[in-house]
Amino acid sequence: MRAAAAQQVPVCIWFTGLSGSGKSTLANALELELFRRGRRTMLLDGDNVRHGLCRDLGMDDDARHENIRRVAEVAKLMTDAGLIVISAFISPFVRDRQIARELFIAGRFIEVYVETPLEVCVQRDPKQLYAKALRGEIKNFTGIDSSYEPPLAPEMRIDTSRMGLEEAVANLCAALERVGSLGESLAV
Repeated sequence: MRAAAAQQVPVCIWFTGLSGSGKSTLANALELELFRRGRRTMLLDGDNVRHGLCRDLGMDDDARHENIRRVAEVAKLMTDAGLIVISAFISPFVRDRQIARELFIAGRFIEVYVETPLEVCVQRDPKQLYAKALRGEIKNFTGIDSSYEPPLAPEMRIDTSRMGLEEAVANLCAALERVGSLGESLAV
């Protein structure tokens, strides 16, 4: 009923990749395009979740598991409310992303691997986190002294060092059209 009222197919688009890969940039651009198209969305990312819902968590592996578990549960509740949820988190572990996926009806979880190479992410370093991690000022930093497990079978792969933002957003919108989130008719 909520999806019908919103006149859209609720779905979770889950961006995963290293820090600096372009997850948040892609997520923000996609949300703007969906808003332009009249869709109801919610963007969840590490910055807005770590300041509230998950502020009590550290950065060790157990805390990362719990962070992603909480985010996935919130994303599920928001899709139950009829929203298109855009989630942008490093989410470094395959099993955590699989647990998130299992909360959703088949086809309603779109995993997007932002597979920008580590060297490019280190060069970009928008928050100077790699520099701090390389100096030993930050511990458990994904890609430096904490591992990242690439997705086994993501619905999409985007390398932001090879694909422009406009093309990436167009590809993401095409994926949403395939699941019915942007189509003319509501296929709930």
